Amino acid sequence: MFKSSIAALSLALVGSHALAQSGPDLSFLGQGGMYEVTVTNITPGQTFTPRLLVTHPASVSLFQPGEPASMELEQLAEGGDTGPMLDMVVNVAEDAVTMPGLLEPGQSMTATIRARGRSRYLSMTAMLLPTNDTFVGVNGLKLPNAGSVTYMAPAYDAGTEENDQRCANIPGPLCGGQAGSDTAAGDEGFVHISNGFHDLGGDALTPGAYDWRNPVARVVVRRLR
Repeated sequence: MFKSSIAALSLALVGSHALAQSGPDLSFLGQGGMYEVTVTNITPGQTFTPRLLVTHPASVSLFQPGEPASMELEQLAEGGDTGPMLDMVVNVAEDAVTMPGLLEPGQSMTATIRARGRSRYLSMTAMLLPTNDTFVGVNGLKLPNAGSVTYMAPAYDAGTEENDQRCANIPGPLCGGQAGSDTAAGDEGFVHISNGFHDLGGDALTPGAYDWRNPVARVVVRRLR
């Protein structure tokens, strides 16, 4: 829906980091700690844009399946830009980290993030390339008190752009298209589990090369201290 250019994705490929704490120090509610988060792309043909990690209280949600996407989620899902969503959570998140660069099929990347007080939940989002408005999402994963947890993350459709699978409407190194679109009849209008690629014919990208089956990512969270 939003009008943008490939510059949005180019900016998103640079890592960013923000620290935020909402209200008074709540560390007395429970010893906080540092967590190691490893994200693995388990798709055969999709690439993840920079991954936004956020620790936050239970009341915070980056997206809500069945509800319309926020403008910030729309910009991430259509253009891979983590900046707007980072700005959205800066006053309510304990910590937020953008894992830089593209994550190719079969690759993993690890980052560390802080959590304490009531902010003992982890969320993660990143765009899938090449897609119109599909993103991988972890929404409010409870952080472990010790050891590690593994979460298999699905792909969601933001519902903000028609899934025409045409490079003209898909940014990134493969397609180089526009990172946003106008409202169209094919927009679903709400966040939902993505149903992947289809054989649309013409100049659309083919499912043989780019389709997937959920889940699309393995997320391992390990408490360091």
